Amino acid sequence: MLAELVAGIVLAVPVLVLARRFGAREEVRVYAASLVIAAVIYVGFALVGGAGQRWTLIELAGLVPFTAFAWLGLRSSLGWLAAGWVAHAAWDTGLHLVAGTPEFVPGWYPVVCIGFDLLMAGFIGSRVRIPAPVS
Repeated sequence: MLAELVAGIVLAVPVLVLARRFGAREEVRVYAASLVIAAVIYVGFALVGGAGQRWTLIELAGLVPFTAFAWLGLRSSLGWLAAGWVAHAAWDTGLHLVAGTPEFVPGWYPVVCIGFDLLMAGFIGSRVRIPAPVS
């Protein structure tokens, strides 16, 4: 399990490096698009892996909040993107790990995704500007 977590962290590094090579606006777009892609991957697993209708609908429903976080991050604040990545880690943990990894999801994938999500959330969260308190 530790190896999968580390693999997810390592896989996030090139995404972060690539995003930083662009201007600020494009950097945010990479973070937002990556969040939506992270949710789409589970939909792909459901469709390709022969998940039943219930699971496919659950995975499709997951696109709604993650797309909303991405949109809010693009329109408002990096804080929404950081929160979206934390929420995706919770999605991975609760739905695909603790509840038992569904057969259509590779057994190693949820932990890899958690590592990826948490590094993304931490890095993006560290970039959120917090206004100084007014004295």
